[in-house]
Amino acid sequence: MLTNSFVSLVTEYFRHTNMTEQLAAVSPLGFSLHAGDWWWADCGAHEGALWSLLFYLVGALLLFLAYRAAFSPVDRVKDLTEVGWGCLGGGRKASLAERIREVQRLRKKGNLPPVYPNGWFAVLQSRELAKGQVKSVQVFGQTLAVFRGDDGVAHVTDAYCPHIGANMAVGGVVKGDCLECPFHGWRFRGSDGKCVDIPYSTKAIPRTASVKTWISREVTGFIFVWHDAEGRDPMWEVPAVPQVEEGSWTYRGRTEHQILAHIQEMPENGADVAHLAHLHVPIIFKGSDLRDIFAKNSLLDFAKHTWSGEWEARAAPESHAADLTIKHSFSLFGGRLKLFSMMVKVEQLGPGLVYLYFNTILGSGVLVQTVTPLEPLRQKVVHQFFSSRTFIAPCAKFVILSEARHFERDIMVWNNKQYLSQPLLVSEDRFIVKFRRWYSQFYSENSPKFSFTKESLEW
Repeated sequence: MLTNSFVSLVTEYFRHTNMTEQLAAVSPLGFSLHAGDWWWADCGAHEGALWSLLFYLVGALLLFLAYRAAFSPVDRVKDLTEVGWGCLGGGRKASLAERIREVQRLRKKGNLPPVYPNGWFAVLQSRELAKGQVKSVQVFGQTLAVFRGDDGVAHVTDAYCPHIGANMAVGGVVKGDCLECPFHGWRFRGSDGKCVDIPYSTKAIPRTASVKTWISREVTGFIFVWHDAEGRDPMWEVPAVPQVEEGSWTYRGRTEHQILAHIQEMPENGADVAHLAHLHVPIIFKGSDLRDIFAKNSLLDFAKHTWSGEWEARAAPESHAADLTIKHSFSLFGGRLKLFSMMVKVEQLGPGLVYLYFNTILGSGVLVQTVTPLEPLRQKVVHQFFSSRTFIAPCAKFVILSEARHFERDIMVWNNKQYLSQPLLVSEDRFIVKFRRWYSQFYSENSPKFSFTKESLEW
């Protein structure tokens, strides 16, 4: 439609120009006698057409920007210093980072569980890795190389070349299903890590010339790797969301945050149903700063969220999974006028993956949450939202941004809290006890623990 309007305007402009030329050409004598009149008429016609063209171009640009704002996928990526530190005040980013480090240094860590549980963890979003591309990622306190071969298959290996230690994800080249080191050209196969070529050597390739490969899966818009402290093979698979894999649900956007807390804090939030009925009652327009959301505000306190839920672990052979059912409603005037309510079905799948299924009058969708430990007390959490086509983009966008606001309230708590291995609980907190018992299965004898003397909080 915008293209047709633009073409019409240009056509009108040239029609004006041609008409002036035709009138001027009617009589050479007439043109000679009234040249000034024709010149002013020509300028006026040109000026009017140009102003009209400019007006419609500005209008088209504003329409395009409005369309992008309403219908383009959300891409909300927050830096570590941007969320959860309102209590430290504003100021330059560098000085804020220093204050955050000081808070972390002084914060009591508590009796922490192991820092890297066993399970599947997302290392990259599928759309971030094109065919023939390689990326360096930080997970589990290590540096990995994630690359996609010419056949479209993603591979994950240790990043450092065993030859002299170059990071192959920085300047390395993907050739076929191999990754070529940028330093000396050694080439390693993604499927098993074996070195298949040393370009300047005439000898046989040493048997030990290989790089560690990580078991990986690409499911539901993410590339996952299997981490196990005992070196065991995967004990379960990452389930796919059929509607996402087959394309019947559309990608609506993502949010990404980093959190300075133990990884168990994030999934434990699901079983902590009581916190929903307090921290997440104020509406999102009160923001995510804890000092604001509980402050009296006569304009915004007329509306509220109401939550209730049930958490339950599954039995074998799906003991790695748990289910949470959340009932959510939104009402005005102290709950007297309920605007809507919905049920959210949540699947916790191991220590680092959650599917939240929505089913509303607008349509259905799933919010995929991944939690990945970058280092002992630093987590990356990504949410991707997929929905049916009837769940139109502006509504989906509102859901993503609303969820982000609620999640950022939790971040402010996590960034500043102490982990308690023996919390003081009441009977209504029974799901937390069940959750911790369930989550403990993801730790094993050699799961690494946080060392107060060796680990650094630098980032």
